[in-house]
Amino acid sequence: MRVVVSGSSGLIGSALCTSLTADGHEVVKLVRRSAGQGEIQWDPKADSLSAGALEGADAVVHLAGAGIGDHRWTDSYKAEILDSRVRSTELLASAIVGCANGPKVMLSGSAVGYYGDSGERELDETSPAGSDFLADVCRQWEAATSAAEAGGVRVVHLRTGIVLAGKGGALGKMLPLFKLGVGGRFGNGRQWQSWISLPDEVAAIRHLLTGDVRGAVNLTGPTPVTGSEFAKTLGKVLHRPSLIPVPSFGPKLLLGSELVDGLLLSGQRALPRALQASGFQFQHETLEVALRAVLAR
Repeated sequence: MRVVVSGSSGLIGSALCTSLTADGHEVVKLVRRSAGQGEIQWDPKADSLSAGALEGADAVVHLAGAGIGDHRWTDSYKAEILDSRVRSTELLASAIVGCANGPKVMLSGSAVGYYGDSGERELDETSPAGSDFLADVCRQWEAATSAAEAGGVRVVHLRTGIVLAGKGGALGKMLPLFKLGVGGRFGNGRQWQSWISLPDEVAAIRHLLTGDVRGAVNLTGPTPVTGSEFAKTLGKVLHRPSLIPVPSFGPKLLLGSELVDGLLLSGQRALPRALQASGFQFQHETLEVALRAVLAR
């Protein structure tokens, strides 16, 4: 397959490109700098992508977007989070349908944040959207693929949970505290956390590239856990205590209340029903197994 990938330098994108290339697939990376071998330059902010850039590709995997947990959520940065996702998705969707021989598949990023803070409720792909900032971002992000769907392209919205990797991502930010023995739950620890190991995330994306699934798919492991369970399990795997709760005032002081409330103190109990119904088999079905696997790498 010839697969065009945006966000190829990120945690998921880099692992996906490595996996596809290792199996003999041709990967073409969308980059904002000057393009090199196997790359295409684009500029979503300027709606710039050369005509015919996607000709001959079999699929597009769109993972680009401004980091959600990288900066305080000022009004300007919230606009960047939304704009970076919606405009880039609209640009790619339009480019795909403008091809004479273009991609027949578009896998486009989204997140379990689509569901908002959902309490104890189990969520699948038919569950309604939430009403907070991240839910609104995800709704508009997914709607931005409409041109591709109207053009007959098989579109999948990748509603990804917390991706666990030995380096980088949310787990990478937690590890220093836990390794020092001062890690613990955030808030009351009752918020649900839908996680997936990086190897399963990559395998699921590859599975969806060649399947016949369309629409929303939760990319989460089959056994979500509460924040307290997550902290306890990570402490167990690292052979460290995990009894000290992380007070919310510190992160709120650094990152702002809205970000902390939206990312750390709320949660979703999302289940991968569409993915499992399509025949996908997880390598890491429980959090402990997943953590042991990714931390051994």
